[in-house]
Amino acid sequence: MPSNPRIGSRTRRETAGGAGATMAGPRPATRVKICGITSWDDARLSIDLGASALGFNFYPPSPRAISPADAWNIIRRLPPFVEAVGVFVNWPPLVVAALARTHRVIKAVQAGRGFRAAGLARFHRADAILLDGFARGLHGGTGRTLDWNLARAAWRYGRIILAGGLSPENVAEAIRVAEPYAVDVASGVEARPGRKDPARLRALFAAVESAHG
Repeated sequence: MPSNPRIGSRTRRETAGGAGATMAGPRPATRVKICGITSWDDARLSIDLGASALGFNFYPPSPRAISPADAWNIIRRLPPFVEAVGVFVNWPPLVVAALARTHRVIKAVQAGRGFRAAGLARFHRADAILLDGFARGLHGGTGRTLDWNLARAAWRYGRIILAGGLSPENVAEAIRVAEPYAVDVASGVEARPGRKDPARLRALFAAVESAHG
């Protein structure tokens, strides 16, 4: 499935009309993507609570992997304005380039030791950049946080989706520090890999709302 984030209005940090000119008014509410969806019950609750997007993992070794057929049985029931985002790992560059010509693409980057925001400039063709915590040998779903100040510094290189160890306990602070376009949460709202905890999902959305209070 293609990566397909919603494209929204500019934030107050983007310039309008030249250097030093910023958008007036309050910062738009942070969008929420719930990743690692494997069941309609988890999808429906996430949507009802306000998710803008749901993530479906097509990387077979992942404990949150889902087959294309099972994903489609969920995606076909999604209401308008809720996006389905496919997670793919190490696909051939030519295939990714072909998809990018017809679908919107999110580039996932692990922000480990030595990460510099300026390095994101080479991903200027991506529609958004997802910053995740680093864990050797793992492709996402690490449960590890990253330096949120680095994420804040990265906004000039694209729409930033903040991931990595986000949970009901820390997401509000992460939003206040990083001011991302969206947050991406998987393990932080799980009862076990691939199954969401309803109470933690509700707590997450309440925390996101509190960040804008």
